Amino acid sequence: MPEPVKKAVSAFAKKPKTQEAEEGSSVVFTAETEKPDAKVKWQCNSKDIANGNRYVIAADGNKHSLTIQAITKEDANVYAVIAGGSKVKFELKVVSKPEAPAEAPAESTAEPQPAPAPEQNPAPPPAETPTVDQTAAPPPDAPPAEDGQPPDTRQDLTGLFTERPQSGEVTVGGNITFVAKVNAESLLKKPTIKWFKGKWMDLASKSGKHLQLKETYDRNSKVYTFEMQVIAAKANFAGGYRCEVSSRDKFDSCNFELTVHEACVTEGFDIRAAFRRTSTDGKEDSGELDFSALLKKRETVQVSSSEPEVDVWDILSSAPASEYQKIAFQYGITDLRGMLKRLKKMKKEEKKSEAFLRKLDPAYQVTKGHKIKLAIEVANPDVDVKWLKNGQEIHPTGSKYIFESVGNMRYLTINHCSLSDDAAYSCVVGEEKCTTELFVKEPPIQIVKNLEDQMVMKGERVELECEVSEEGANVKWEKDGVELTRDESFKYRFKKDGCKHVLIINEATKEDCGHYKVKTNGGESVAELLVQEKELEVYQSIADLTVKAKDQAVFKCEVSDENVRGTWYKNGVEVKSDTRINITHIGRIHKLTIDEVKPEDEGDYTFVPDGHAFNLSAKLNFLEVKIDYVPRQDPPKIHLDCMGRTAESTIVVVAGNKLRLDVPITGDPAPTVIWTKGEKVVTEGDGRVHVETTKGHCVFTIEGAERQDEGVYSVVVRNPAGEDTADINVKVVDVPDPPVAVRVVSVGEESCIVQWDPPLFDGGQPIIGYVLERKKTKSYRWMRLNFDPYPETTYEAKRMIEGVAYEMRVYAVNSIGMSRHSLSSHPFVPVAPTSEPIGLCVDDISDTSISLKWRRPERIGSAELEGYGVEYCKEGTDEWLPAIEGLTDRTSLTVRGLTTGDKLQFRVRAHNMAGPSAPATLAQPVTIREIMQRPKIWLPRNLRQTLIRKVGDTVNLVIPFQGKPRPQVTWSKEGEPLKPPFASVRNSEVDTILFIRKTDRQHSGKYDLRVQIENVEDTASVMLQVVDLPGPPEALKIMDVWGFNVALEWKPPKDNGNCEISGYTIQKADKKTMEWFTVYEQYRRTNCVVSDLIMGNEYVFRVYSINLVGLSQDPCNTKDSAYIQKTGIVYKPPSHKDHDFSEAPKFTHPLVNRSIIAGYNATLSCSVRGIPKPKVTWYKNKMDISNEAKYRMLSKQGVLTLEIRKPCLFDGGVYTCKAVNDSGEDIVECKLEVRPQVAKEEKKEAKKRED
Repeated sequence: MPEPVKKAVSAFAKKPKTQEAEEGSSVVFTAETEKPDAKVKWQCNSKDIANGNRYVIAADGNKHSLTIQAITKEDANVYAVIAGGSKVKFELKVVSKPEAPAEAPAESTAEPQPAPAPEQNPAPPPAETPTVDQTAAPPPDAPPAEDGQPPDTRQDLTGLFTERPQSGEVTVGGNITFVAKVNAESLLKKPTIKWFKGKWMDLASKSGKHLQLKETYDRNSKVYTFEMQVIAAKANFAGGYRCEVSSRDKFDSCNFELTVHEACVTEGFDIRAAFRRTSTDGKEDSGELDFSALLKKRETVQVSSSEPEVDVWDILSSAPASEYQKIAFQYGITDLRGMLKRLKKMKKEEKKSEAFLRKLDPAYQVTKGHKIKLAIEVANPDVDVKWLKNGQEIHPTGSKYIFESVGNMRYLTINHCSLSDDAAYSCVVGEEKCTTELFVKEPPIQIVKNLEDQMVMKGERVELECEVSEEGANVKWEKDGVELTRDESFKYRFKKDGCKHVLIINEATKEDCGHYKVKTNGGESVAELLVQEKELEVYQSIADLTVKAKDQAVFKCEVSDENVRGTWYKNGVEVKSDTRINITHIGRIHKLTIDEVKPEDEGDYTFVPDGHAFNLSAKLNFLEVKIDYVPRQDPPKIHLDCMGRTAESTIVVVAGNKLRLDVPITGDPAPTVIWTKGEKVVTEGDGRVHVETTKGHCVFTIEGAERQDEGVYSVVVRNPAGEDTADINVKVVDVPDPPVAVRVVSVGEESCIVQWDPPLFDGGQPIIGYVLERKKTKSYRWMRLNFDPYPETTYEAKRMIEGVAYEMRVYAVNSIGMSRHSLSSHPFVPVAPTSEPIGLCVDDISDTSISLKWRRPERIGSAELEGYGVEYCKEGTDEWLPAIEGLTDRTSLTVRGLTTGDKLQFRVRAHNMAGPSAPATLAQPVTIREIMQRPKIWLPRNLRQTLIRKVGDTVNLVIPFQGKPRPQVTWSKEGEPLKPPFASVRNSEVDTILFIRKTDRQHSGKYDLRVQIENVEDTASVMLQVVDLPGPPEALKIMDVWGFNVALEWKPPKDNGNCEISGYTIQKADKKTMEWFTVYEQYRRTNCVVSDLIMGNEYVFRVYSINLVGLSQDPCNTKDSAYIQKTGIVYKPPSHKDHDFSEAPKFTHPLVNRSIIAGYNATLSCSVRGIPKPKVTWYKNKMDISNEAKYRMLSKQGVLTLEIRKPCLFDGGVYTCKAVNDSGEDIVECKLEVRPQVAKEEKKEAKKRED
């Protein structure tokens, strides 16, 4: 059974009330808290209010005020004040400034108005009074509602209402509307609302002429508005109402009252109309007289305020029926009949309590999956009860329902509660029953597996997956705080698979970057999604071409993305399509076709993909066929200047790209070209190196340049006319090496600071910056933290989750590209320092030491608390010195070695992985000087009376005391100081211990404790009584024997075991058996009479003494015995002759002739009877076979069996069984035929012969 809800204790001693003010004026709301240091926060429409132009917030001790100046219509809102766990709501009503004094309205309003002055003209009759719509509102002095207190029997209210229905008043025949508002922004399901009158009358079924329920929804504010309209109110509509709203596991409830006033009475009413008859047939003279109209129009008797208030219900319940009319006139009862009906019902309900001593509570609540126990107490313990669920009887099925009956209590246990168990339950006893309602609360859905950060390429499919604690649970997905839904383009898809929930984004775009959150009613999880552009890959690059005149030149390349477009350039000028030049793009292939090549088409052609920072280049060489005449010989010449280069120039090539050196040369005849690097001649032996010589050019190409290709290349041209040389400096640049020594130097609550060292090799180009990535330790996805290179080697990474382990890695970036990633850092956990320790105070102080104590911080965080650091500084200085080396794990510390008279300030800081917290400092410096304290012994309550211990027990008395400086402690027993062999004493600054390892009788006595400081002392005494087993009683005598009784008498034992003898145990024993039986236990006297002894037996007796410890070890036995004499006539039993039961043997079942097959065991059986048991002998052909091993004879219950083991043909013959006893003999015999075995072949032949 769930525990009853405890009423929350309010933090306010005085609460602000709803007020009404005019426009332009000022209003002050005041509140008083229970504690003077309580923190108070003011809100307007659930938003915090700060000191501003028109708001003034003041606090003086426990008094707090909110002043609103220059009030406007917009200030008419719901306000709240919060202190601790209490929240009080109140309203400000703004009214317009009255232009002229208004007359008193004739219509009734929701708030009571003063009665208008009497006029000459009478007011119109009630039937002509117009109907007025009224909205329920609390009066200005109504007490505010406090959130901490549940309005009904349900538990765990969550506060779903943003506006609660307020109590209201209406005149008979008027209209009134009650409004409730619910904010659905945080709800997973549309809220359900119910309106009740009284406790359980559901008003949904009462909608009609006088009651209408409405519901509206504002999509912008996501607020549901529920209205209950009462139309043409009647007097019986008055009473208490309740509004309940629920959404899955959330629930809220609110109570309000409706007061219905009677219509105004007109002067000169027709009294004859009051004495009307109530009839159903329309006749005026039929039916009963109804005086209610007269009673309603009669003025009530005004009771003086000085008289005590009376309860009319008590007066009516105790008054006779003849006095009802008189009481109605005296106390102004307007609905006497209705009150009498309710009184009759109340009397009936009082009779119902005869069957139940304790009924079911109005409602219970249980968490889904748990069990609940419903209990009632009945008046008759033998009565049978029935349990009903929604009116249907509950039968025990399996372990779901368990019925228990213990005395007057009856229990119904419901195991593994589910939503189907949310119902009304009743317990029926005879014709009476009590009812309750069970509410099953679903446990909050927890997120078992959190979302993981992801980084994908543009166009890829994204799946964000989480796992919750229960199958079929509803979750809500959000992106940057905006809820995600299935739109028309199916951008987002939501998938459920048991406990797994997946958000699917089909084709990710840059707009999909952001933080995605999944929410349940029990938690939430956040992950970040980053979308990057795809890196374009080149599957086929364009190649250099050499073509002749009138030929076709085709440049062709293939890239990875077929949607990428590009532009062709010739010598930096964009190429346009014409009749001779054709540009095509089919899928991933881009082509530039030049028909009928001309000399002016020669040049460098480049293809640049749109949106990507790289290009593909190639050269078109025009080959012109000429007939050259043999000129005169010219020496060779290298013309590097003709291409805008100098001989000292350096050529830079990126590692992995093609190095192509095209050197113009002249000479006649054509010179030979030799390329060297250093002293080594470069040839085409390596597959990467190509050397090509054409007329006027020598081309040196290295495919996929590497770092070792860097250096000075020399080209030598020779012919018979001479030679020429030139040096070309080639520099190969590459991406840098990865950074080294990545480390996390500090962490914060959701951030960390990372440091690393630059790479050992920068790739030949300066480092532009660094790119960082992080991942969760248990994940495999790395997420990039920056897209632009970061120039420093220290970076602060943010937006991490506290308590989750991460790893970091770094890339180095130069003008060539990005390096490989570095080694991952050691795993680290983002944590924040704890909050400051609380409650720092001085516990004790002496001349050279001080004891401090404090409590743990309120917020520890996800990292473990490593300890506390204590520091102090002298007054007037800023130098804080550590009080101890390192940290302490305890929440108290004694700092020693201080100088007497110093004035010191102390502070304490909590340390965890993130470092020290903010300090907790004493309110003022402390002077190191011991304070004199009188000695005082705090004797425990159990030692203020005699302490009783058994012999051999251990005594360990701890007695606290106080006193400063440390007092002198002295123990003594009967004036003699205690010595160690007798007892051990250990003293400390705050208590003393008296220890006796093994007590003896001599330890009994009075122990005196004295605590002394100089001439001041305090004393206390402890009484110790060590008890042992008593000795045996003495002088046990048999005083008299008469009839079946024996009188015994004895003396108490000499040794009572140091405690009072509580009684005796008397035992008796028959002298024949000497088995002892207890006659009396805990017998108090020293004499007794043992009765009910057996005649003719002789008895002895013994007695044990008993005390607090137990029975004495030895008893006291009687020296003599007591014989119980036989009395009366001696009985002589009659003599009888023994009957002769002997009988001669007789076979009741004879042997039967048998025919058996040789080789198979056979048995012969018969049965015989005879008294005494006859001797049985078996014969074969009149020969005794009893001793032959081939035969086995069995006899069981008169059945005789002869077993012949594997008989042969010679075992055939006549078998005889002979039974003999003293009375005679009998014989039975049979013939046994043994047939030989027939072989299978013989059987087949015999069968053939028969056929």
